[in-house]
Formats: sequence, C-alpha cells, structure tokens
Amino acid sequence: MELFGWISELRDFGGLRFIILRDSEGFHQVTLPKKVVSSKVFKLFEELTKESVIYVEGKEKKSERAMNGKELIPSKIKVISISEQPVPLDISGKISSGLDARLDWRSIDLRTLDNQAIFRVRAKVMRYWREFLDKNHFLEVSTPTIMGVASESGAEVFSISYFNKKAFLRQDPQLHRQLTILGGFPKIYDLGPNWRAEKSHTTRHVTEFTSCAVEMNNIKDEYEIMELEEKMIKYCLKKLETDEDFKKMKIKLDVPSKFPVLEFPEIYKILEKKGKKFKPEEDIDTESEYLLGEYVKKKYKSDFFFLNKFPFKSKPFYVMKEGEYARSTDLIFKGMEMSSGGQREHRYDELMKNVKDKKLGTKSIEWFTKFFRYGAPTHGGFAIGVERFVKQLLDLQNIREAILFPRDVERLAP
Repeated sequence: MELFGWISELRDFGGLRFIILRDSEGFHQVTLPKKVVSSKVFKLFEELTKESVIYVEGKEKKSERAMNGKELIPSKIKVISISEQPVPLDISGKISSGLDARLDWRSIDLRTLDNQAIFRVRAKVMRYWREFLDKNHFLEVSTPTIMGVASESGAEVFSISYFNKKAFLRQDPQLHRQLTILGGFPKIYDLGPNWRAEKSHTTRHVTEFTSCAVEMNNIKDEYEIMELEEKMIKYCLKKLETDEDFKKMKIKLDVPSKFPVLEFPEIYKILEKKGKKFKPEEDIDTESEYLLGEYVKKKYKSDFFFLNKFPFKSKPFYVMKEGEYARSTDLIFKGMEMSSGGQREHRYDELMKNVKDKKLGTKSIEWFTKFFRYGAPTHGGFAIGVERFVKQLLDLQNIREAILFPRDVERLAP
C-alpha cells in the first residue's frame, strides 16, 4: 500500500512511534514498531516535523486501536519536503485562528478537511447547475469580462488601462447575455467571474465573485424565470442529498414544494408590521431581507423565497417596467439575496424611455440599445452568485470562506 500526504501528528513512545498522515481522503495511521520496521525507517522519524510531506510504502493491517480500524506498517518512507517550525497556523483544530490570519496563510488554512469539503461542495453546486441547464437545452457561452462602458453603476466598477483607453471589468454579463439572445440563441448561460468596486466590509461582500447567469427567449413574464431558477436550485439540492461531504456537515434545509413569492407594494405592509417603514417606491435594505426571511420561514416553513415587482427607481434601465414597478425578481435564501433577475425590456421605444428615465447618456449605451431596433424577442433571466449560495447552503459565517483566495477592499494577496 502507498500513502502520500502531510504529517498531521507525530507520537513517540520510545519503541513505538506513530505518524498521523493527512491527505484529501482523511487521516491515516502509520505505525513504526522498533522491532518490526527497519532501523533506517525507525530513525528517519526523528527528522520529521508537522506539515512535512512524505511518501510511505508498506503493508496495511487491521488494528482495533488504530484510527479507521487499520494501520500501515512502513517498509519505506521518503521525505518529499520538510516543514519549518512552528507552522503559522494550527490546522488541527486545537487552536483557533481569526479569519484574517487564516486568509494571510490561506494555502495552509486550505489543508483542513473541513475547508476542502467546502470547495468540493462548491464544485458540485456548479456541476449540478450546469447539468440541469445542459439537460434543459441551455448553451454555455462566455461573454466579455472587459467592457468599454460601465455595465450598470459607474461608481461600482473597476477601471483598467486598455491600450491607452479606459475600460472596465464587468459587474455582470447581463448586457452581452441579452445581445446573445438577440443574436438568435434561445437559451444560454454564462458561468464566470465578475467584479464590483463596492467599499463594503461585510460578511457577504467581496470585490471578485462567480455567478451563474442564465437567459432565455420567448417568455411570457418574469414568473417563467422564477420557475426556471427554482427548478435549478431544487435539482442541485436533490443531488447534494446523497453527497458524502454535504451529509457530514449535517445541514438542515427547509425546501417547500413551491418557493413563495412576495411582491411590492404588499412587501411594505409586511415590513411595517415588523417596525420597518418605507416610502412608496423606496428600495428595501439588507435588514429587511432578513426580516422577510423570518416572515417566510414562520408562515411558509421555507428557507427560499422570491421578491418581485421591485420599484423601478431602484432597478437598471434594461428591466421591463410595469407602472411604477418593474418585472424584477430577487431570490432570497436564509435571509440573504442570492440572485437578481426578471423580464427584460425588448421593445426599443420603451427601452429608450427607460434610458431617459435613468438619465443615462444615449450615446454611451448605444452600443447595446441599437440592436433592439432590428427585432428583439421577449426574454429574461437571472444571475445567481456561487459563493453567496455556498455560504448560505453550508451556514458559513463569511463569504470569504467559500472563496479560495478572496479579494475584498483590503485584500489583494495571497
């Protein structure tokens, strides 16, 4: 038998020595009885340190006292790399470290089995979303991440130098996704990175994140979009039910047969009863999402629900307007916004009215709006954040725990 991994613990009882080896599968006990192993192997133990990387060959045998009921008696130990001491982080779980320290030493922090489980679940979430969309005849596309103009709010974009011109990192693949639909593709999705230059120091905000952005044509209204997103989420959760990593985390979810939908302006009445009063057509805040989550949990026994018909004032120009409100939806999961979506405005004249209402320069957005003059189908979609979803799914304290090497207002390394 062969083992390869990091040394988690070293135990020396004179004539009996133990190496607890850790790999991505878990912990393994390597037992060195002085009377059984070679003197070279037995003596090599003295050179080893915690977090050193070694390769071990030997014979596996059953042992009631060993972890997992088995141990490896080594015939050969090869040292790959010796770790300096002390190690900056204790990853055994005996000494806790703050998140900042963990992120400063992220590569070491990632060695814990709990952290590795987070990223295996994260990978499976994206895999199952893709699986669902592919089965439902959606085409995966890749839209530009560099844009000539700010996609939404100019205050929340990162500008870059692009051959002596000013360009921007995308906040969302929204506009190019719509143009792809106008190009004749009926169902598409784009799973990739996005950036927002919000100076937020919260547990839910980062400056670089991943989203699954979905768009489809020939829709009747935004309810078809909500139905699609609900099916995608449920497909993923059903798959995760049998996942070993997910089961070990003992996550309890309340998933209803149908995600409840709360709509404006009725939402104001619900919040007023909870002590939050808003003016007509005013957008709600983060605390309100949490309060609405409590309301839905109590009334519908659900961790998921949609908000719909947001005030048009608070939404981008490309959404379809309905009076003073918009056919714009958010998915809330355990009190936190996961996605934004809804029906887009496909009629050129109405789209330009929206541009005027938002006081946007018609020239600056013409690269997008001009295509709507030549035939545009009804369409809509949503974009859901991968890391936010994983954070809420696994009850993580901070979104940064769901990102390998997070980027935020203060952090650009490692």
